[in-house]
Amino acid sequence: MGPMRSNVTLSEALRLAYSAFDAGRLRDVEQICQHIVAAKADHFDALHLLAVAQSRLGKKTAALASYDRALAVRPDSAEALCNRAITLHQLERFEEAVATYDRALIVQPDYAEALSNRGNTLRELKRFEEALASYDSALAARPNYADALSNRGNILRDLNRLGEALASYDRALALQPDSALTLSNRGVVLHELERFEEALVSYNRALALQPGFAEVYSNRGNTLSELKRYDEALASYDRALALRPDYVEALSNRANTLRTLKRFEEALAGYDRALAARPRDPEVPFNRGNALHEMRRFEEALASYDRALTMRPHYAEALSNRGNTLQSLRRFEEALASYDRALAARPDYAQALSNRGSVLRDLKRYDEALASYDRAIAIDPDHAEALINRGNILTEMKQFEEALASYARALAVERHSAEAHFNEAICRILIGDLERGFEKYEWRWESRQGKKDKRSFAQPLWLGADDVADKTVLLHAEQGLGDTIQFCRYAPLVAARGARVILEVQDPLRTLMTSLIGPEKIIAKGGPLPAFDMHCPLLSLPLAFRTRLETIPAVTPYLHASPQSIVDWQARLGPARRPAIGLSWSGQTTHPNNPNRAIRLDALLPLLDFDATFVNLQKHVPTGDAALLKERGDILQFGDALRDFSDTAALVANLDLVISVDTSVAHLAGAMGKPVWILLAYAPDWRWLLDRDDSPWYPTARLFRQDASRKWDAVIPRIRAALSDF
Repeated sequence: MGPMRSNVTLSEALRLAYSAFDAGRLRDVEQICQHIVAAKADHFDALHLLAVAQSRLGKKTAALASYDRALAVRPDSAEALCNRAITLHQLERFEEAVATYDRALIVQPDYAEALSNRGNTLRELKRFEEALASYDSALAARPNYADALSNRGNILRDLNRLGEALASYDRALALQPDSALTLSNRGVVLHELERFEEALVSYNRALALQPGFAEVYSNRGNTLSELKRYDEALASYDRALALRPDYVEALSNRANTLRTLKRFEEALAGYDRALAARPRDPEVPFNRGNALHEMRRFEEALASYDRALTMRPHYAEALSNRGNTLQSLRRFEEALASYDRALAARPDYAQALSNRGSVLRDLKRYDEALASYDRAIAIDPDHAEALINRGNILTEMKQFEEALASYARALAVERHSAEAHFNEAICRILIGDLERGFEKYEWRWESRQGKKDKRSFAQPLWLGADDVADKTVLLHAEQGLGDTIQFCRYAPLVAARGARVILEVQDPLRTLMTSLIGPEKIIAKGGPLPAFDMHCPLLSLPLAFRTRLETIPAVTPYLHASPQSIVDWQARLGPARRPAIGLSWSGQTTHPNNPNRAIRLDALLPLLDFDATFVNLQKHVPTGDAALLKERGDILQFGDALRDFSDTAALVANLDLVISVDTSVAHLAGAMGKPVWILLAYAPDWRWLLDRDDSPWYPTARLFRQDASRKWDAVIPRIRAALSDF
């Protein structure tokens, strides 16, 4: 507007200002009010309206000055005090805002707007109970105050009183059904209550009222993701980002969904976009670290967690997940320190206590691990993961009844927990309850790892109940080479029921398996499959045959080297002037249990002064042992000449004894009926059972077990003494 006419009275000018305000012409309001104040410096209405206009124009500091001039004229104006407090809140000067609301409420104790807005400011200060009381006072003054009911729902959500929050939102919507914000917040609470379909309805109602509501699209994406409607979730995030391209929460949540879909590179790109938009948000590098951890890019994950922690040093979740990554890197002491920092930040963090127990287990500090799990469960009695981990440590400590009780408690919380059922299976087989153990062992396919490994066939799974006469049954390998060697013994039993057996095994075993009676065809895993009618994974065969200790099919040998290969390897070994003893002291270094089952080569040296020919049966020598093996001339090595297990079998056939840790070589010697001495950890793999020096699976095996010290030092002298007798 142009300059005001000089003959306009102040009252007329004020009417013009109010008219401009109603029309949303805030700059005109500011200009008219400044004209009035220039003429009359103590004009309260003009000063107050000027302050409101300046605040809405974003001129917050100027607005505060105008409010103060207005209040100097009329200190008891509750409305001016309330509006001043709103501006202070917008400037994030929250303590001053509360003090100003309190001044307004001294003047007008039942001022509903001031009470409700005061609650909003107290919420920012995380004084949640005081905020709730302020909203309740607002509603006592005005029971049908929809905004106060909606804000009250927000604070009840902060207090995790979700049912009450939902009721408060519903009361607000009964009064103001077209509030998109309340519908949005209601959707968030329904999501947190895991009432996802209802949350979706609430979000959709909000969007029908306000189609450009970016936050709703983002939250709606979260709910769709929980419902596993991932494509719709991604589309919802994309709608949010179309409305607000730098919307960090939508970028980050979209990346989380991509991470769930294992589209990791796209997820990382999303996190990087979010970081570019908001470099100081610790949650983005935290989520990015989680994705990198799943990708097994552990060093990068660690750097991402550390970036989050530079922004929020006491970020308990980041400290705990950082500990998980350090544990994966086998940096156990550092992992423990990270968990302890997480617990210093949040002493009641049950997940960190459970994770801490796992790293203490890796450090072989079993009593402390158990105590950590117990603390987690004391905080959260329904923490299924901690209950399962507790069962695992009790199994390792050979406290089996307590372990089974812990698994039972986990299943009372989550009756379909695959990890609880599977670990219970291992415990039961270990103590000799094969029948129930192998029933539960089928839960392996529902575990996190099992879902990745499970094969999907159109043909039905055979578990022993159906007649297989004249049917073609595919028996397929799973897990390790030793497992295949151990459980291929069931193939002849399937054939004895009249089935045509196809045996699919790992390629290094394919030639060896041609010596097995029963299968019509041996094929390498990964190749094309012939037609078949039914299938069974090898480790499900004990269940199919309802195996118990007394019914284990233990007739050996069931695997053989070819006669010509035996002759060829005999020539390599040379004349048999003294006993020939094979050695295998480590399995695959990538196997998670290898640190427990393996032994260092130098620990075996006391055995080498016997008058025998010692032969290295390992195709791959651990890096730490290679130099020592090269130095010694008393261990024969064949290295690359061991092309596959048919060569290893021919070599073993020429030996008098095999001494091995729990690895595929031990299974091979047992399956061939060779004398084999097996070194076992204190808490052995389930197949070796407990407290016996023989194996019902392998009649020619002799077991040498660690004692409670969990060290090999006491085992080697027993083997040495046995060698004297041998």
